[in-house]
Amino acid sequence: MGEYFDIVNFLKSAVVSGASDEHLRVGYAPFIRKNGFIKKTNSTVLTKEMLDDIVVRIAPASLKNSILSMKDVDFAYEIQGSSRFRVNYSRLLGLPSLVIRNLSYKIPSIEELNLPPILQNILKQHSGLVLVTGPTGSGKSTTLASLINRICVENSKHVITIEDPVEYVFNSSRSIVSQRQIGVDTESFADGIKYALRQDPDIILIGEIRDNITMEAALKASETGHLVFSTLHTSDAVQTINRVINMFDEQSRNTIRKQLADTLRATVAQKLIYSEKKQERYPACEVMVVTSTIRDYIIKNNTEEIYKLLGDTSVDNMFSLNKSLADLVVNNYISEKEALENSNDPGELEKIFRGVFQGTKSYYD
Repeated sequence: MGEYFDIVNFLKSAVVSGASDEHLRVGYAPFIRKNGFIKKTNSTVLTKEMLDDIVVRIAPASLKNSILSMKDVDFAYEIQGSSRFRVNYSRLLGLPSLVIRNLSYKIPSIEELNLPPILQNILKQHSGLVLVTGPTGSGKSTTLASLINRICVENSKHVITIEDPVEYVFNSSRSIVSQRQIGVDTESFADGIKYALRQDPDIILIGEIRDNITMEAALKASETGHLVFSTLHTSDAVQTINRVINMFDEQSRNTIRKQLADTLRATVAQKLIYSEKKQERYPACEVMVVTSTIRDYIIKNNTEEIYKLLGDTSVDNMFSLNKSLADLVVNNYISEKEALENSNDPGELEKIFRGVFQGTKSYYD
């Protein structure tokens, strides 16, 4: 029998250390990601036999007999009393590899995440589409979970989640929460959305929109009186709108523009900024709430004008990324240098810094 690697104790230790992810691959000691940075551990160098053993031990019962013959698969894993995990099993040059994301049992609040309080206004919507966007590892899932949890605590709703895999587990308090996993409870995101419409939902959470079939189903659900939340891998509101429209062929795009303009309620683009001083990461958010003006920009394919609107400090309930970065500096979460390094428009941000004590509105106000 080959050497044994205690994956349970390793993951428990990683969670206690504050790591967000673990990377396990053949020929290396495990790596962890903490505060956005990859760090090598002093643990055992992993062999193929160790990885195969780990994969079989943590895989769900439905995959145990077949997983070693698979090439790419996602699944959830749980260590009672420690954490839940989202696991990706893949192959690198024919050898097994695992990337594991740590998911806290406790869903953090909007306040604990230092998210802009104006996000709570989005929760007052009764129908339509809300998209939380950002790169991998930017905290999209956690932000969505925080928003959904606030709804569940404060309202009596039926929330259906369709995820791959299920990440945060919601406790039904005033609301009913029905969580469905792709491949276990439903065949696909599109199927999950279609059947969710027959299950008396108020709110539908789609873990991720990956293709035009899922997007079409999401738009239909939001058109029929439901509030739909989902995520996209885009960096700002304009990119998000363009990505949605470009999912479809040219003949369909005018129809999709109109449909999106009618259903989209808000986009929240998020980026995590590491603070050297506080040794922690803080979210910078671009928040766009769809107004009649923005609706008109979407229909007329004039989305670049949205950047100007987001940069206008007199517009309520909206924030550009630069205004969010400036707020983080003013509230002593990050330095000016860290803000400028993460800005898409450093010149504009420097102008905001010059006027920040002359009446520029903060989203923490």
